[in-house]
Amino acid sequence: MSTIAFIGLGNMGRPMIGYLLKAGHQLNIYARRPEVYQNEAKHLVDAGAIPCASPAEAADGADFIITNVMSTQDVAEVLHAGKNSVIATAKPGAICIDHSTIDPQGTKDIAAIMASKNIAYVDAPVSGGVKAATEGTLVMMLGGADEDVAKVQEIVKSYAKTITHIGAVGHGQVAKLCNQIAQVINIQGVAESMRFAAANGADLQKVFEAISGGMAGSRMLDLMGPKMVHRDFKAGIEARLHAKDFFLVKDAAKTANLDMPALQTVALQLEKLMDAGWGYDDTSSLLKVLEA
Repeated sequence: MSTIAFIGLGNMGRPMIGYLLKAGHQLNIYARRPEVYQNEAKHLVDAGAIPCASPAEAADGADFIITNVMSTQDVAEVLHAGKNSVIATAKPGAICIDHSTIDPQGTKDIAAIMASKNIAYVDAPVSGGVKAATEGTLVMMLGGADEDVAKVQEIVKSYAKTITHIGAVGHGQVAKLCNQIAQVINIQGVAESMRFAAANGADLQKVFEAISGGMAGSRMLDLMGPKMVHRDFKAGIEARLHAKDFFLVKDAAKTANLDMPALQTVALQLEKLMDAGWGYDDTSSLLKVLEA
């Protein structure tokens, strides 16, 4: 069994830690808010996870360092740029595994800095949300060297159902952003379908049932359609997280001079959603943006 430092004890990270503990690994955990150890993560501490005061303390002696935080800047801060960051204590030969969804170029930059200290790096963003993390059925996209990915797969199989090695460092993030493009544009399509049906006086439930059995059927329609029909905007997937990822793609597309008109349109809708204060609601709230 391995010693693992896990940084980021949010709604996704906590279930992952639980599965790693069940697999028999030693977990050193770090949260920016110390009260987390006595509140949301108390059950993990009770199960044997060791709370740490800094990323450096968590990484000391660890074979793997797993990060699951918010932004490119956050990953850089905990791994190499911040006070008491991982790079100060991580042993040569350790492997960083990043489950965050961040910029592909930023990923390459961080990996190069860690490599200067002989610390390997695998970007491993995930899809499936809190539900899949809780059930241990996450979809994971990996970017990194073959030998590093082989070692990482033995760790992450505890909580991932589908694991695909995409290519070199950064390519896991590329695949995740492709996932977000297809996913959120699909949600916008579902929202526009429901808006069109309502505007024409049709029964939304019956419209949903009809189109879900045809060529328009999709996992996202099955997930978001009922939420829109029943106006259940309680977060399953928080819109702010989709917005964060979508704005990453928008910036990357602009840098690469890519023409992505559907992405640009949906990004504008997400901006309106965020401005309306619905960021912590479900992304199905794109329907409310159309109504507004």
